[in-house]
Amino acid sequence: MPSVLEIRNLHVSVENKPILKGVDLTVKQGEVHALMGPNGTGKSTLAYTLMGHPNYQVTAGQIIFKGIDVLELAPDARSRLGLFLAFQYPVAIPGVSVANFLRTAINARRRAANPDDKGIPLPEFRKLLKSKMEQLEVPSAFAGRYLNEGFSGGEKKRAEILQLATLEPEIAVLDETDSGLDIDALRIVSSGVNALAGPGLGVMVITHYQRILNYIKPNFVHVMLGGRIVETGNADLALHLEEKGYDWVREKYREEKVNG
Repeated sequence: MPSVLEIRNLHVSVENKPILKGVDLTVKQGEVHALMGPNGTGKSTLAYTLMGHPNYQVTAGQIIFKGIDVLELAPDARSRLGLFLAFQYPVAIPGVSVANFLRTAINARRRAANPDDKGIPLPEFRKLLKSKMEQLEVPSAFAGRYLNEGFSGGEKKRAEILQLATLEPEIAVLDETDSGLDIDALRIVSSGVNALAGPGLGVMVITHYQRILNYIKPNFVHVMLGGRIVETGNADLALHLEEKGYDWVREKYREEKVNG
């Protein structure tokens, strides 16, 4: 059975201001979902809430993953359960190499499951990292660089995808991974996501624009407006948004509120 992420009637506030107002969404392993919508509609709020950011207050609803309500879990426990968030603006960690960061993350997971675990042996880790970097066509020198320090926008996002590949979650949320990328970087990052996509990984791509969906093909496209998902369709919905913009969604939503 594939792992399933179920978001049920989720309401979230930030500094007592309601942002999410009843989000319902189900993402399964092996599926690719695109979550689209204009600025300020709650897309990133949903991403951070899924991972347990303390500034986001859940006032109603549930987030069920693998049959567990993760609202009761700390962010690291959610990660160990199989959830992953690729940040829109990854932070730099001077003095910590990409390789050391990834090995530390793997060991933290292992020791959380078994306090007596001595961590992944160095030869095993090097073999694992080499395999993942070859799969994603990441240069070997990348592993020795300090995480995100002096990285271009494309390199930061590439480092996020390498983390995704190494930690092997079951559901990954990519928060505006295309933000700030030129067309070449977008292709590279998208090819990395496509290399990892498959039966073992469900993906939610959060984006304003259709362009990343030229490379990462979604099974489902959702449109968020006013803190709710108001439209769901296939990849053609993203093309329609690219052609018509969000005004038609706003108008339809206003009409439904009036008629309702």
